[in-house]
Amino acid sequence: MYELSVEAQFSAAHQLRGYKGKCEKLHGHNWRVQVTVSSDRLNEIDIVMDFHDLKRIVNEVISSLDHSFLNDVFPFTEINPSSENIAKWIYDSVKKRLRKGYRNVNLTSVTVWESESASATYYE
Repeated sequence: MYELSVEAQFSAAHQLRGYKGKCEKLHGHNWRVQVTVSSDRLNEIDIVMDFHDLKRIVNEVISSLDHSFLNDVFPFTEINPSSENIAKWIYDSVKKRLRKGYRNVNLTSVTVWESESASATYYE
């Protein structure tokens, strides 16, 4: 099995609804995102996929989050913009894009850091 990972960043503010503590107040983070894909075989040029293509897909997905108030961005208008929910939303969004041309590539996980020492990971 082969795995590839890329990282990207975005800056955004949020506040956690229903949270009792500092995070219920408006605050921001410089978020870091790691996306990992896997495949049991290499393509015709002996790579899983081009790193550039994976980075492009990830950047397309997170562009709607960058420099935004996450609570105003769907689906976070309806669910809390927690690191856990952000990781799942990115996972689902990247997975849809990978289906459109990378049939032998599986999305393994998405990890979202809201600080250097705090992260949430989503995988199926």
